[in-house]
Amino acid sequence: MAIGDRIQALRKQHGWSQQQLAKKIGTSGPIAGRYERGEMTPSVEVAKRLADTFEVTLDYLVDDTGRTAEIRDKAMLQRIMEIQALDTEDRKTIVTVLDSFLRDAKARKAYASQ
Repeated sequence: MAIGDRIQALRKQHGWSQQQLAKKIGTSGPIAGRYERGEMTPSVEVAKRLADTFEVTLDYLVDDTGRTAEIRDKAMLQRIMEIQALDTEDRKTIVTVLDSFLRDAKARKAYASQ
């Protein structure tokens, strides 16, 4: 996914207009629109502000290798997108619960194969 497509998807996921996003990153609505359409590429500084605003890594924002296409289960992808839209504390809680569950599931699997 190109950076412009990713910016647009993240903006829509957060329910923001281009003008709202522009205000958050210190630019204008038309410039935000140009980023989304691929007419302009954000500078490293702006890309960092975008990543911080969306609470994603800079690598995730600029990666165009299509690694996100590895998630084929649409229901799982939808849940991940919903989790990303939550505030930081709620996401941390969900990650803690998931880590605990995954650790337990791996332990059960290891004991079952013995």
